[in-house]
Amino acid sequence: MRLDKFLQVSRLIKRRTNAKEACLAGRVQINGKTAKPGSEVKEGDRIDLTWGRKETRVEILQVPKRNIPAAQATTLYKTLTP
Repeated sequence: MRLDKFLQVSRLIKRRTNAKEACLAGRVQINGKTAKPGSEVKEGDRIDLTWGRKETRVEILQVPKRNIPAAQATTLYKTLTP
């Protein structure tokens, strides 16, 4: 799944266009490397996201095949930020 799509499906960022803009601005990293919006994500990847003043680090637990309900979005990742 594309990184921008995963950020939107997992509700880490509300809109896919905002996720794309964050990637293009260099605010998103996968496993320590700056990522493009079309970068493929897989289980076990770590995403570092700087959105506004908030810094978030998550580990991907599951990559869905399609959109999922909002109630299940938090099951896709584990938060590593204290």
